Amino acid sequence: SGIPEPFESFADYQRLLAVMAETGICDDPTKIWWDIRPSARHPTLEMRICDVCTRLEDAITIAAIYQSLLALLFRLRSQNQTWRRYPLVLLQENKWRAQRYGTSGTLADLGRRALVPFGDLMAELVDLLRDEARELGCLAELERVPEIVATGTSADHQLRVHHAAIAAGADAAEARRAVVDWLIVASLEDVPA
Repeated sequence: SGIPEPFESFADYQRLLAVMAETGICDDPTKIWWDIRPSARHPTLEMRICDVCTRLEDAITIAAIYQSLLALLFRLRSQNQTWRRYPLVLLQENKWRAQRYGTSGTLADLGRRALVPFGDLMAELVDLLRDEARELGCLAELERVPEIVATGTSADHQLRVHHAAIAAGADAAEARRAVVDWLIVASLEDVPA
């Protein structure tokens, strides 16, 4: 699980799969729970995100970011260029910071070597990916990123609902039920009838 080590080629990935199968670690590549992995069934890269989004619109926005980012990286590769690579430990730190502090926190901008507010980095990412998103037809979805940053993630909303319920006199069990009620409503909010 987590962020995988970088591979120089698909053949390197296949060699790792062979070692994992031969040693009995894992004989089914669909059971590798990395944050990103080559699909075992399609010529695509899969990213594990949509199981954490309560709102359909948020999942679609994340898919637009991912799709646009892959298009940018593919374009660079087609032009014999690459993106900067950083040590895995620094990427893991940023992942931890994002999980711990959410949209109100900071992430390490490894190019600038400074902590930068999450929202600022997301605004830069939207600007960077705008041309690819326009070409792919997902610009409107990409441009929802600032709304997510401003209003927060599902976790932010759940915490607000829980704290509001406690502040209104609910006990812990009632506050948890309020969160579940919110999750039900929010999950259905964007689903077409």
